[in-house]
Amino acid sequence: MSFALLVTFIQQAIRLSSTLLLGSTGEIITEKSGNLNLGTPGIMASGAISGIVGAYFYTSSSLTFNPVISILITILCSIVGSLLITLIYCFLTITLKTNQNVTGLALTTFGVGISNFIGSLINQQMGGTSVAAFPEIGKAYRTPLPFAENLGVFGDIFLSYGFMTYLAIIIAVAAGFVITKTRIGLNLRSVGENPATADAAGVNVSRYKYVATLIGGAVSGLGGLYYVMDFAAANWQNNILDQFGWLSVALVIFAVWRPNFAILGSIVFGALYVIGSFLLNLGPKDQELLKILPYVVTILVLVFISMRDKKENQPPESLGLSYFREER
Repeated sequence: MSFALLVTFIQQAIRLSSTLLLGSTGEIITEKSGNLNLGTPGIMASGAISGIVGAYFYTSSSLTFNPVISILITILCSIVGSLLITLIYCFLTITLKTNQNVTGLALTTFGVGISNFIGSLINQQMGGTSVAAFPEIGKAYRTPLPFAENLGVFGDIFLSYGFMTYLAIIIAVAAGFVITKTRIGLNLRSVGENPATADAAGVNVSRYKYVATLIGGAVSGLGGLYYVMDFAAANWQNNILDQFGWLSVALVIFAVWRPNFAILGSIVFGALYVIGSFLLNLGPKDQELLKILPYVVTILVLVFISMRDKKENQPPESLGLSYFREER
């Protein structure tokens, strides 16, 4: 692999890692409250299509195109769309105490399905059948830092990305700090570990579960928006995010439920996912086969942390379990 090709490989891995980092950070925040949300692929798809809807209405309006306004509108739409579908999960699992695994899987099916449906409608309105494209907005998302091109290889590797790459890292670091260093994070972890004890100490368990799950859903939704607007150049295609939603869930295990670890883990996953397309002697089937590498690594990590049996590397004790206050 030539040096230029190596730089391109690193760039692609980092760009893809931002989607995975936002998706996994959102799921980590959710799981720290004791909620196991397997609806992450559906939430990411909903966040992406909500941003596409915002892009469609903005570009269809008579307003003069403004890159900053287009970004703000699509991000706001993405957050609103992600929150709405996550609220369904919250109501079912926290208020009605339904099974979290079944609810999450149903949410994935619903989120992906409704996103494909809305995407098809937008395609038809734009006169196409398969792709809705918003090149100006995609360019706004992919605009690198202005001084990156003057810094040679360093600028190419670390500074040649759109703003959401750096936003993803900031969100992950901030989430790690809040979870481990603040009173809110302590209460959140107590809710995930032992909600009965947290309840007895005066912590509002339902409130923490609702807020953490909604914030986590919004962050995951931004991961879907990033992929569509930046990595996919503002093109919508049906089922575009399925695999990245599940990779984000797998990354939670790889990062042992720590947002800071997810930063490095997302880059590793991104590199493993795209490496096949840079090995020129591989055929299309072999390249697709290599895309299972992140899942294989996750299984190995899961086996390793299970063998070490350290408390700090284990999921929250009450993860996936509904809390019935009358039973405490």
